Amino acid sequence: MENYRTAGLNKGETHKEEMEQNIAVGLDIGTTKIVAMIGRKNEYGKLEILGIGKSKSLGVHRGVVNNITQTIQSIQQAVQQAEAAANVKIDDVTVGIAGQHIRSLQHSDYITRTTSDTVIDDDDIDRLINQVHKLVMLPGEEIIHVLPQEYKVDGQGEIREPIGMYGGRLEANFHVVVGQVSSIRNIGRCVQSAGLNLEGITLEPLASANAVLSQEEKEAGVALIDIGGGTTDLAIFRDGIIRHTAVIPFGGNVITEDIKEGCSIIEKQAELLKIKFGSAWPGENKDNEIVSIPGLSGREPKEITLKNLSKIINARMVEIVEQVFAEIKNYGHEVQKKKLIAGIVLTGGGSQLKHLKQLVEYITGMDTRIGYPNEHLAGNSEDDLTSPLYATAVGLVLDGLKRQERKKNEFRQSEIVEEENIETTEETQEEEEQVTPPKERLSFLDKLTQRVKDFLDNAE
Repeated sequence: MENYRTAGLNKGETHKEEMEQNIAVGLDIGTTKIVAMIGRKNEYGKLEILGIGKSKSLGVHRGVVNNITQTIQSIQQAVQQAEAAANVKIDDVTVGIAGQHIRSLQHSDYITRTTSDTVIDDDDIDRLINQVHKLVMLPGEEIIHVLPQEYKVDGQGEIREPIGMYGGRLEANFHVVVGQVSSIRNIGRCVQSAGLNLEGITLEPLASANAVLSQEEKEAGVALIDIGGGTTDLAIFRDGIIRHTAVIPFGGNVITEDIKEGCSIIEKQAELLKIKFGSAWPGENKDNEIVSIPGLSGREPKEITLKNLSKIINARMVEIVEQVFAEIKNYGHEVQKKKLIAGIVLTGGGSQLKHLKQLVEYITGMDTRIGYPNEHLAGNSEDDLTSPLYATAVGLVLDGLKRQERKKNEFRQSEIVEEENIETTEETQEEEEQVTPPKERLSFLDKLTQRVKDFLDNAE
């Protein structure tokens, strides 16, 4: 495989070279594992994974960094593995943020325009969104993401895209995602100290959604449940727009802990038991099914019935699913207009638990499927990569590629403008005023990435 490292080029050429190489790196900093994934688009527009590195996550608890040094080491380990597999040097990474500090709220706001004789443009929408950013938050919290749901112009509701319309008062309902800014800066610090450049920050539920959901599901209404080691992330889509997000501070690790306590065995054995024999549905196991576990240091082996094991798993899983279902009800799923027709999609490592799909359907009464990130992956990808375990990492690589595509377009446009230096006549100006193409607006996650970068640069 060719090495994409650029050497001995001037800045402009390096930039071009980087733009052409089209590889992106997703870094999923989870509670149980850290995954570095290198990918690029193949000629069919599908994602080809060049290399993947995985290390045990030692300094992260429930999605929040609690030991900087250990997290840096785990990141470096995962990155080195991925570099060796792909024979590519990694510089820029797209990182996912999640964790128990993230919460969301619904908010409505409006602006009054100075004149209603001109059409609504990007600046009006930016002004409205910036106003939402002035909301007073709890100490240490900051708004991470502002997602417009629907607009109203002069009292006329249910408008998806107000640009180009006339009106004096512009209102919108927003889905606002809030998080602890110190937690996000700590992740940025770990990435930077591991010798990497923070190219982008993405909300992990959004990354997972991009990897496993189809556009039809997002339109029809769907709830994505990403069951990780430390947290369970929820993202609800309807009409193609994200409507609700939540992070429940429980995941697969709590189940392992319960098995460890309930069966009086060590954590390693509990994890193996859960993966190999665990089931979320106690009725599936017969009373006489028994598994024998070696005793510690010459002690007698322990015998555990699979029925008891699945009872322990079921109790905790019911609790997690009920909390998620409460969030789905908070969004308003029971209202006809907000119904999630496509039901639930389960992903993440925890979704591989046997009979979990049946349990979720039983509790919620909603159609459920397991989400595999294979929709965007090239056909020759290894089976391992299509596991729900890697949904977030695949989503982060896709996000990184999308960012590159945007940069490449900006780069091309700036080159065209420099070369041609077009003189625009008054006539064409008038035409442009009549039909203004929507300009690429910086997302708040891009702005957040920039703010975290600036903070880290100044903190050195």
